[in-house]
Order: sequence, then C-alpha cells, then structure tokens
Amino acid sequence: MHKFDELDMRILSELTRDASISVPRLSKKLNINASVLYSRIKRLTKRNLVKKFTVIVNEGMLGINVKATVGINRDPKLKEPIHAELLKIPEVRSVSEVTGRFDMIVTVNAHTLEELHNVVIERVGKIEGIQNTETFVEMQRTEKEPVYTTK
Repeated sequence: MHKFDELDMRILSELTRDASISVPRLSKKLNINASVLYSRIKRLTKRNLVKKFTVIVNEGMLGINVKATVGINRDPKLKEPIHAELLKIPEVRSVSEVTGRFDMIVTVNAHTLEELHNVVIERVGKIEGIQNTETFVEMQRTEKEPVYTTK
C-alpha cells in the first residue's frame, strides 16, 4: 500500500472540489511551491490515487430529471451476459453486484417517468435471466464533498 501524507490529502480534497483549478492558483491556496504541487499531482496520478480528471454535467439542463436505483434479482448462471446487456443500455449509469435482498443494483437516469418505465420494463426487465426488479425513484438528493485524511 502506498503512503500518502497530509499534503497529498489537502491536494486531493481541493482537486475533488474543483479539478479545473490551475496549478499556480492551487499552490497559492495551499501555500506551497507550484513545482512541488505539480510533481505531487503527477505522483498521485502515477500511483493511481487520482484515476482521472472529469466534468460533472448539470443533467437537469439536458432534461434528465429522473434518477432511479433498480434492485435486480437474476439467475446466477447468467451473471456476465446480464451485466454486459445492462451496460449496453444508455440510460444505465452504473451496475453493482451487492449483498442483501438483491443481486445487483443499477442506477438509471431518464428524462421522464415514462422513459424510466420503458427502460426498466422494456429493456432491463426483458434481459434473459433477470427474475425480478424493484425500482426506487430518487425524490431529492443531498451530496456532500468527501473529506480525505491520513490514517
């Protein structure tokens, strides 16, 4: 396991808040030399702690207003083909294998409840090996920024 120090955690926290911040601006904010900051970011990326720098899209502006979690029970012998078929559906955002009353949890985004219904019933529900589904529509979401610390 790699060792990461408090400065690494501060850098990580700041980049999580805004990955587009410039190195000079972040170096001033953290009160460290820009070349030190740049090399630290490169090291965090090389060690795969930072997997990628990305954009968070305001999906509401694109009309994607319905988010849901779908619990799925499936035939255990068809795990891989079901997983592959789920990933082909554009509205499916993630697929997780889980413990508990479901075998899989799938997140789905849609423009409308009608579109969500069609995705779950007509696309997900008709995949061979899916035994049953239960859909949980998100009513409200509150997200918080992660806080990273050293152990």
